[in-house]
Amino acid sequence: MPTSRFLVRALSLTTRTAALALAGATGMTGLAACGGDADAGSGKTEVVASFYPVAWLAGRVGGDQVSVRTLTKPGAEPHDLELTARQVADVSKADYAVYVKGVQPAVDEAVQKHAKDKSLDAASVVKTLAPPAGGEEEEHEGEEGGPEVGYDPHVWLDPSRMATIATALGDRLAKADSSHAAGYKDRAKALAAQLTGLDQQYRDGLKTCKHRAIVTAHAAFGYLSQRYGLQQVAIAGVDPTSEPSPKRLAELTGQIKSAGATTVFTETLVSPKVAQTLAKEAGVKTAVLDPVEGVAEGSSDDYLTIMRKNLATLRPALECS
Repeated sequence: MPTSRFLVRALSLTTRTAALALAGATGMTGLAACGGDADAGSGKTEVVASFYPVAWLAGRVGGDQVSVRTLTKPGAEPHDLELTARQVADVSKADYAVYVKGVQPAVDEAVQKHAKDKSLDAASVVKTLAPPAGGEEEEHEGEEGGPEVGYDPHVWLDPSRMATIATALGDRLAKADSSHAAGYKDRAKALAAQLTGLDQQYRDGLKTCKHRAIVTAHAAFGYLSQRYGLQQVAIAGVDPTSEPSPKRLAELTGQIKSAGATTVFTETLVSPKVAQTLAKEAGVKTAVLDPVEGVAEGSSDDYLTIMRKNLATLRPALECS
């Protein structure tokens, strides 16, 4: 069967999955269950977080002083989020909101309308990258009423940028809850040090590799690639809901072969079918590279452990010494 027809069949089978439940990571102090009731009357600072990476940051920086409510429900792909009226009210009533502008237009709109002066957009405190050039990434201007952004929003996949965001969040929470300012800043400093250590592990681990191209399910790994000298080749664009055409998939097969790539990386919250078919056509293997957009319910993993697993996955795939 010709490559294009083979891939058309695979594309027709593509479905989005909600395989992993997005819940608070085990051991995250003060992090409330997704969609659950906050600790009303507890005296804690109530923080609304858009999805897992920033919820994890809020829990680690806030400690016992905060109660974190995550807007993205268990089993949901973050990019697909639509807010209920109650969730919009949660944004309005919260003491503080943490989000990444450009990932979830519905959250962007709610924060703009109801929490503009009591929120941190994680993307606003780090240097952002332009959306990946080429491919077939569609513009979703004004989707769900949310503002368009002209950058790649996946800033959390660079540990050095996450360290900067942690510091900024500590400063913001210290201003919002001045009676516990020292604790917020101390925890933010300690977390930033851990993230800086993770960054160094990546630098050392990916310093000497035979290959530099990573073929990913969607263009989530631009920041990781830029930080560590890799080249991202994405099947879908920044938004994983966009589906590549058969022509694009055929082009990718050629790119994989010409780059000498050994692996096509699948994800945890997106169907692997197209990636698996692409890998089979190109004669390479598959492995999971987690974009850290959610954590399975009951899992003991958190941002740090998942990122270390990603490094352990990348090293053999890129044939690093």
